[in-house]
Amino acid sequence: MISAAGAVLWRDGGRGTEVAVVHRPRYDDWSLPKGKLDPGETFPAAAVRELAEETGFGVVLGRRLRVVRYPVRGEEKVVEYYSARAGAGAFSPNEEVDELRWLPVGEAADVLTYETDVAVLAEFRALPPALGTLLLVRHAKAGKREEWNGDDDLRPLSPAGQRQAEALRRLLPLFGVDHVFSAPRLRCVQTVRGLAEDLGAEVVQEPLLAEEAYWAEPDRGLARLLAIAAGGGTPAVCSQGGVIPDVVSRLAAGLPLPTGKNGGVPSKKGSVWVLSFSAPGSNGGPRLVAADYHPTALPHPSATRS
Repeated sequence: MISAAGAVLWRDGGRGTEVAVVHRPRYDDWSLPKGKLDPGETFPAAAVRELAEETGFGVVLGRRLRVVRYPVRGEEKVVEYYSARAGAGAFSPNEEVDELRWLPVGEAADVLTYETDVAVLAEFRALPPALGTLLLVRHAKAGKREEWNGDDDLRPLSPAGQRQAEALRRLLPLFGVDHVFSAPRLRCVQTVRGLAEDLGAEVVQEPLLAEEAYWAEPDRGLARLLAIAAGGGTPAVCSQGGVIPDVVSRLAAGLPLPTGKNGGVPSKKGSVWVLSFSAPGSNGGPRLVAADYHPTALPHPSATRS
């Protein structure tokens, strides 16, 4: 399998939202920017790198738009596409791309060569581009509870969990995380401590998002998460496997969700839910409009440049 990642790169322009389409001289086509994963790379990291290489812009990722699959020389190619807000940068012609156009979405659809890209653009168009993002993280691996003799609140990350935490430290900033919250369990705090250090921020502890407190008053726990989502910026919130599936299922009523091994909402250790919220509605609170599950922050095993 050939793995690749790309994005609908967007900005606020003089004609409203504009998206970038690129011309590739090798194929003489107009497409959305994308490229193959490097060895040891995740799909989101590849999307950010490829957009920088092809367009010259730094980006902040948002929701996952679509996964496209098609055959290439007898292999299946899988491309994950994201919404990506353009940051600082400027386009210069390069080996991959000799021209970039910023166009309103409707005009961009008319220019694109491939129907798969048009379908990705339609998915982007289905929701407002400027959504709020909250990243809900399950703590990394902490070893077996029965092998820990101390207070379970103080059970630390295992070596495997430390590797997961380092991977999350690299993944979460790609979505623009700028402040960090955690249930007050050592394993939860340790999972996001490195990220907070990189941001020069504190890990704000949230007792209502620990399992016992959440299930004592789940409405209060859910309200606290929504208050964090409405508080501005892009928060990362680390919690536990007894909390996250209930939170996601309650927020995502009516939205399509993947299912775990037992048929419920998945929440593997070290996993991330990217939750996208609309602006506050008539009830004053944000509304979940998209939920994307990343089962691991570790590199994709099939990453290839072939």
